[in-house]
Amino acid sequence: MPVPPSLNLSELEPPTLKIRTDEDVELWKHTRGFRDYAHFVRRLNDAVTGQHCRPTELPAAQSTAAKLVALLQELARWTDDIPPLPTPQRFGNLAFRDWGRRLEERADSLVAGILTDDLKDAVPLLTPYLVTSFGSFVRIDYGTGHELSFALFLLCLSLVGAFQPTPEADREIVLVVFQEYLDTVWKLHDVYKLEPAGSHGVWGLDDYHFLSYLWGSAQLYNTDSVPSDVLRKPLPDSNLYFQSINRIHKAKQGPFHEHSSQLHAIAAQVPHWGKVNSGMFKMYDAEVLSKRVVVQHLPLGGLVAWDPPDTLPVHAQLATSGPRSFSPGASTNILPPARMQGFGRGSGSRPGSGASTPRLGTAAPWATPAPPGGPGGTAAPWATPAPAGGTAAPWAASRAMPPPPPPGTGAPWAAGGDANAAPWASARSMPPPTVIPRRDAPPAPETDSAAS
Repeated sequence: MPVPPSLNLSELEPPTLKIRTDEDVELWKHTRGFRDYAHFVRRLNDAVTGQHCRPTELPAAQSTAAKLVALLQELARWTDDIPPLPTPQRFGNLAFRDWGRRLEERADSLVAGILTDDLKDAVPLLTPYLVTSFGSFVRIDYGTGHELSFALFLLCLSLVGAFQPTPEADREIVLVVFQEYLDTVWKLHDVYKLEPAGSHGVWGLDDYHFLSYLWGSAQLYNTDSVPSDVLRKPLPDSNLYFQSINRIHKAKQGPFHEHSSQLHAIAAQVPHWGKVNSGMFKMYDAEVLSKRVVVQHLPLGGLVAWDPPDTLPVHAQLATSGPRSFSPGASTNILPPARMQGFGRGSGSRPGSGASTPRLGTAAPWATPAPPGGPGGTAAPWATPAPAGGTAAPWAASRAMPPPPPPGTGAPWAAGGDANAAPWASARSMPPPTVIPRRDAPPAPETDSAAS
């Protein structure tokens, strides 16, 4: 994965914003830069499996890890020089913009202090990632996209050879450098009250971070711990996962299952940390790397190669997910009701069932391909082939239709008689009407019988 020695760093263009549409997201997922990052995250995950934070052997004084720790500690001290403004402010403290302005002004010298003399040409290739690693200085917020930018910064340092590709160096990146990065970011949150960027609210995994849960679950793999330990307080700070949970308890009030239902569901339903870790990879791919609102602010190009193909595969053109470098065929959504699919729960694939076959278009997940020569389309899964004759209801018998009713407009229960007669009318004739004489009418003439 390191950059070939024959490559001249000065010939690479500095990274710029590339992603503006959903189609650009699919292009990025087909680049070598995306594959490098996917491999980098997986490699670090494997290196910290079963490892505790704060290793007993600290990095050497002149190592890249030690220089990065010193840089991050200096950034944290800037909060003493730039205190928050005392006036009440609803969405973050405006003093964070002053902190960000200082970072932008000094970023080149900070990055140059990490690199050896033969790598100074990489400074403009690295600076954009460092500047975007701590939040938006315009919106005064922070989210998983800024965390992703710092991870790409670490990837670039590995690509130029600042980190050796060994398990020991990989553990230093996560357990020392990334740990210090979290401490610095958490201090910025506390001082400047940064808002969450693009949070899913109660249905999100975390308002600010994701990698701490991914690598933290790897630390807990093959240990005596089980995911339900998260529900028991207090938690030790021996891994990134527990540290992030403790951070949530510090920042939020109320029952854990109410303000962090996703993490509570994982703790209550997922049986072991191996399943949690594999689910985190699927969710990270679906909810961070595949979301335009997250990755559209990433500078790409340069060391993180932007070399998309001229044409995308058919499944990408149909607006489905791109190649699953983290877990082929996986698809998750942290919003209900499918929020547990990445962990083999809900309506997703069952554990141990293997990678699911990607489906195209908008077919329902239970739909099966139509048999050759059979009817296609949108038949329900319980529908059986209709008999010849087309659109009969499924409960209809195969008997012939009854004969048509007799002519006329009589009701079907009318028997004989006038077709227009009411069904209760009898067949007898009506009696003659009774004549009532008027009071002012002259008396009727007497008949012969009366005269006699």
